[in-house]
Amino acid sequence: MHTDRNWFKDAEGRMLILRGANLSGSCKVPFSPDGATYRLEGFFEHRNVSFVGRPFPLDEADEHLSRLRAWGMTFLRLLTTWEAIEHAGPGQYDEAYLDYLYAVVKKAAEYDIAVFIDPHQDVWSRWTGGDGAPGWTLEAVGMDISRLHRVGAAISHATHGDPFPRMIWPTNYTKLGAATLFTLFFGGDDFAPATRIDGLPVQEYLQSHYINAIKQVAERLKGLPNVVGYDSLNEPSGGYIGTPDAAGLPEGLLRMGASPTPFQAMLAGAGYPQTVDVYELGFTGAQVSGQTVINPDGLSLWRDGFECVWKQNGVWTDEGGQPRLLRPHHFARKPDGSLISLANDYIKPFIVRFITEIRQIVPDTLLFLEGVPDGEHPRWDAGDPPGAVNAAHWYDGITLVLKQFNPEFTVDFNTGQAITGAEAVAQSFVEQIRRQKQGGDEQRGGQGIPTLIGEFGLPFDLDDKSAYRSGDFSTHVQALDLYYDAMDANLLSCTIWNYTPDNTNARGDLWNDEDLSIFSRDQQDHDWRENIHSGGRGLAAVVRPYARKIAGQPLRMCFDLDSRVFELDFRPDPAVSAPTEIFVPDYQYPGGFTVEVGGGSYRLDTGSSTLLVEAAGGEVCAVRVRPT
Repeated sequence: MHTDRNWFKDAEGRMLILRGANLSGSCKVPFSPDGATYRLEGFFEHRNVSFVGRPFPLDEADEHLSRLRAWGMTFLRLLTTWEAIEHAGPGQYDEAYLDYLYAVVKKAAEYDIAVFIDPHQDVWSRWTGGDGAPGWTLEAVGMDISRLHRVGAAISHATHGDPFPRMIWPTNYTKLGAATLFTLFFGGDDFAPATRIDGLPVQEYLQSHYINAIKQVAERLKGLPNVVGYDSLNEPSGGYIGTPDAAGLPEGLLRMGASPTPFQAMLAGAGYPQTVDVYELGFTGAQVSGQTVINPDGLSLWRDGFECVWKQNGVWTDEGGQPRLLRPHHFARKPDGSLISLANDYIKPFIVRFITEIRQIVPDTLLFLEGVPDGEHPRWDAGDPPGAVNAAHWYDGITLVLKQFNPEFTVDFNTGQAITGAEAVAQSFVEQIRRQKQGGDEQRGGQGIPTLIGEFGLPFDLDDKSAYRSGDFSTHVQALDLYYDAMDANLLSCTIWNYTPDNTNARGDLWNDEDLSIFSRDQQDHDWRENIHSGGRGLAAVVRPYARKIAGQPLRMCFDLDSRVFELDFRPDPAVSAPTEIFVPDYQYPGGFTVEVGGGSYRLDTGSSTLLVEAAGGEVCAVRVRPT
């Protein structure tokens, strides 16, 4: 597999449309002891954990890989975390986990399933409300992780308890814990030059440990032919970088709950109780609903021998006993006074360093690029490392946040526009995803790079988990069908979020009460050998025909769920001799199907549910698949 302008191609020159899933949501937390985020027991014992068993125990591998293959999901975004590799301490790598990861990927190759490795994070770490970095990274800069929640520096499921407010975890991006670590990781040289760890500048210390950890994965997996690339970092954030005023509320993905300004967060972390606004989120946006005091007990987040990083670097002082903000615009501009492009001045240099070092081990591996969610993505020009992929994410935000789907209403979060009417909503999804694709089309000196939507999906616990009581997943099917229709309309590759083997109705994907898995044991009522589809959710929309390999230029692809008619039009390339391959799942055609090919012929490989089409050499080859 390689890239050619804005397409993936195989060795025969066929254009590829890659479809699959993220494996898996529970890879964010340890397998032993059970690190599900609702558990407080053992939460702070972060060095003695194991991720062996994430995404599944090896004795379950055949079941899950068989199911994914039967669903046409032959391209997986395989999650790992920095914590999984280096949890025991700096430079101490979990060899058992690396061996396990090798075994999972090698097993996937037996099913002709390709993967790209996603070093996943959300809001930096489990102790700052998400996942990703080891606990010792926070301790290295001086934080006492057991106090993060008590001083208002993070909100985590384990320390908050049940019920955990839905979709509140992204607010950690603007809280002291995660915001500080991201600022140090991407911009420590500019914004915290006085902070050093083990004699190294803090930015170098954090970045080098992260990259060296992922290099351990690359070393272990090199030589496996089904590993096609590496994501640099899931959904990166700049922390405080670019914040106009440390005394003002920062922009964030969501504003919910207690919302301190950066300066208030710094003071609370240093032991000064702070009265802050509390926000609630509704259809009309975030509104102040009251006030609360964070860190009422006056605790310090900072361990003995440490002080606030931002006090150390002159952002504020309490000399004389009165806290004062000295540099309100400390994060607003670069040290030379120039304007900041977070994506290009801070995130891009890290990505270039990352892929340069990974390619010292696996020279031809692809780079899956991400920018700040709903923010700026790095420019990728002709002089930048080749083999890049625009791996943007997209969600129907109103459904994700409110856990309700209305086919007659949505909100385009990029424009802020409310969309009403079924046709307008469907078209809005097409346009929203088209904008994600345009990011790749405009890169690489105007030549474009391929786009793969690395994440999309919806909660299965919509409407207070009503489908689990009724068994009716028709709302989910309706929504997912619209999402996949939008992918088809844009001829896009995509990996749905997510497939979690140990999902349950009660605890979802085991992380922050999210429940987006297209599979659950609680929906499984047959042994997988008897019914491979048992346990699937929303499969009528998810398991659908698509063109995997096109011997020419695809022009149009669509699938109508009501009639189950699939259509593909492509312009044949006479230089490509291999056939076009279309996945035609038995799930959609239990009674068989008929095929019409205008401008060619076909044959069926029943063993792989693949339709092989040979074009006759005309201007357009038109393929139609219909139920018998």
